[in-house]
Amino acid sequence: MIVSKPWNELFVTCRSVASIHVRSLFQTSALLQTETEGLLDDDEEFRVIDLKKTSQKSVKKFQREEKPVLPPRYTRMPVDQDWASVWPGPRSFHPATVPLPMFQGNMSDGLPPVGKFANAELMKIPNFLHLTPPAVKKQTEALRKFCTAWPEGLETDEKIEQHFPLEVITSDYCHSAPKIRDPKARIVTVKFKVKALKLGKHSKDKFKRLCKDNYSEERDDVCIVADRCPVRKQNYEYAMYLITALYHEAWNFAEWEKEKSEVDMEYYDWDLNKSKQSYVQLKCWPGKPNPETVDFNTPEAIKYRNAVTDLFNKGEDVDTLAKYKEAVKDILGLS
Repeated sequence: MIVSKPWNELFVTCRSVASIHVRSLFQTSALLQTETEGLLDDDEEFRVIDLKKTSQKSVKKFQREEKPVLPPRYTRMPVDQDWASVWPGPRSFHPATVPLPMFQGNMSDGLPPVGKFANAELMKIPNFLHLTPPAVKKQTEALRKFCTAWPEGLETDEKIEQHFPLEVITSDYCHSAPKIRDPKARIVTVKFKVKALKLGKHSKDKFKRLCKDNYSEERDDVCIVADRCPVRKQNYEYAMYLITALYHEAWNFAEWEKEKSEVDMEYYDWDLNKSKQSYVQLKCWPGKPNPETVDFNTPEAIKYRNAVTDLFNKGEDVDTLAKYKEAVKDILGLS
């Protein structure tokens, strides 16, 4: 059976229970605050929870063993040591390896030159310490087994030019790159002496003028450089074509060339000038001049002809005038 109470009594009962509960909460909070203040007063900070235990090990510091410094190598070299084994190839200068007192550089204020140690000048310049005579001889003997004997009959340069008048020069290049081709490898240079060609007097002069700057008067040779084609073989064939065309064109004689007089000549020809006639008159005097009775192959005639030719073609200088003077004295018998 449920007994109903007045609402005012029920309100008083709930109020008393709530006050008791609030009072107990305040007491608990005060107790926790007191304990916390006590802990803070003892430790002065919050304790940290160490979740991962780490152990501290003592690490011993590594100490490098000090080895004694050896003296320079050249102080321990024997006198009869094989130098090719010490310096086998090209390399920068190393003072501790070379057993020679070397100096390089100019010092101001009259100080002596710097020695080989800590000398940048010696390291900058190339050296030839690997090309001593014993080293060259040793390397030559090592390469001798890969070589063939030199052909007989080609002991001098003159014999080589006689049997092989045409010289072809090409170059090969080696690269450390993805592309192994080099555009300069296509260039072909052909050299030969003009005297190796069977040319007459007129054709020889015309051949020289057709070559223009490719002909060298000092060396009496022709140098043709072919580089307009993309392949070396094509450039070689083009150079051979140029030589053939120049040779046949030099032998052609045009009708207008007959009208060329002594004044139009680009060079002095002793056989076509009055100097030869004067020489004939001098040799035939006091008789009548007759070229058939005069020998032009004598040493004094050849000397006089060359002296006069050089005087007109090369110009007047101390050398040409001295040669002309000696040639005239030989002709007149005054030497």
